[in-house]
Amino acid sequence: MNSSLTPVILCGGSGTRLWPLSREAFPKQFLALTGDGISMLQATAKRLDGLDSQIPKTAPIVVCSNEHRFLAAQQLHEANIADAKLVLEPFSRNTAPALTLAALIADPDAVMLALPADHSISNLEPLQEAIRTAWHLARDGAVVTFGVVPNRAEIGYGYIKKAEKVGESGAFNVDTFNEKPSLEVAESYVESGSYLWNSGIFMVRVGQWLKAMATLQPSILTACESAVQQSNYDMDFIRPECAEFSTCPSDSIDYAVMEHLPGHRSLDIPVYVVPLDAGWSDLGAWDALWDLMERDDNGNAHVGNTVCLDTHNSLIFSESRLVATLGVESIVVVETPDAVLVVDKRRTQDVKKVVEKVKIQRHALAHSHRKVHRPWGWYDSVDSGSRFQVKRIVVNPGAQLSLQMHHHRAEHWIVVRGTAQVTKGDETFLLGENESTFIPLGHIHRLSNPGKLPLEIIEVQSGAYLGEDDIVRIQSDY
Repeated sequence: MNSSLTPVILCGGSGTRLWPLSREAFPKQFLALTGDGISMLQATAKRLDGLDSQIPKTAPIVVCSNEHRFLAAQQLHEANIADAKLVLEPFSRNTAPALTLAALIADPDAVMLALPADHSISNLEPLQEAIRTAWHLARDGAVVTFGVVPNRAEIGYGYIKKAEKVGESGAFNVDTFNEKPSLEVAESYVESGSYLWNSGIFMVRVGQWLKAMATLQPSILTACESAVQQSNYDMDFIRPECAEFSTCPSDSIDYAVMEHLPGHRSLDIPVYVVPLDAGWSDLGAWDALWDLMERDDNGNAHVGNTVCLDTHNSLIFSESRLVATLGVESIVVVETPDAVLVVDKRRTQDVKKVVEKVKIQRHALAHSHRKVHRPWGWYDSVDSGSRFQVKRIVVNPGAQLSLQMHHHRAEHWIVVRGTAQVTKGDETFLLGENESTFIPLGHIHRLSNPGKLPLEIIEVQSGAYLGEDDIVRIQSDY
């Protein structure tokens, strides 16, 4: 069989435990958290760089939400990842439907490597060695998972119990998949040497995955098949049909398939685990990030503008303002321009409860940052008050905002950097640095960047109502 290896990057999730840095509109997979300047999505997409030429590879399939489509496309472009297929889930339905959508879009003979986009792996050589081991097994029909060699008792991860070794391959048969244990049980797992952390990385041939889904989760498969058959292709995006996908049950790969496979006689699909010791972390919470970072003599990890006195074993993270600590231990402080989190390092898994509380209070900061990314660039709401709002707007080269008008506000634009092309009513004209224009209430207008450098403007809005829903879009590229 002439199989190829197709990376399937699972790019859903909201990363609530890393709030306030990670938010629903800009979750952790799009953040650069590990100090190398590239996002977790970009790092995931590049993990197969340098893999043996004997393993033929295709461009990745990236499954993400419709809301994040331009973020994903832009970051893949910046990482020089060409020809990726971006599959847009109309709704979040967990990882089993996501992988099934990818399987229905991939080459039928492909071997899929399912990679969560929000994990950190610091050592690529042992990862690629594990992929080589798994490749031969998956190509021959097995489902292969990657089990992280544990270095501590961890209650936040699921576990995989190894059975007998698979010949000389370095892989093991899977005995059982075990849910997140108590601390006492986790300690016994690690002491036994028979258990591995469940990494959430899988390799399986397309046909074997669809066979397993047809037997174990036919309702998921049927919904995904109908949604893919009626997909729309929009620019670089594949959009499964919304109404059909809405009927799809939500389930994870583990619950839907993996836990049922060991010993399932009618399917007769081997399930193997390859041990992985590659500096893996799911970066599920702030304590996991602290664990990865360089720390000072007092055990403190610092990011940004910080001053720490008599502070120990803590993570102090500043995006803008000076953050100072005195006489504290084992805490996490995260400062962003619009929110500050202070939490006991032992309670970082509970940050999601903070986000739930923020949502109950109907606060937008659970969803978005003050700085909001758009397909054409971004804007930052610098200041606001009664009847006014000030925004810093950056438009990417060659990009433009929608042709639009407002019923309740007027706008004053001041060019700070670059060249702006302004459409105002029937006029179109250029503005250079230190030049400005006024957009009266009710006037049709558009802002474009015809140059090769980013365009930066300051926008001053004034009026009785300044909400984002006071935009009547007449024409939009997005």
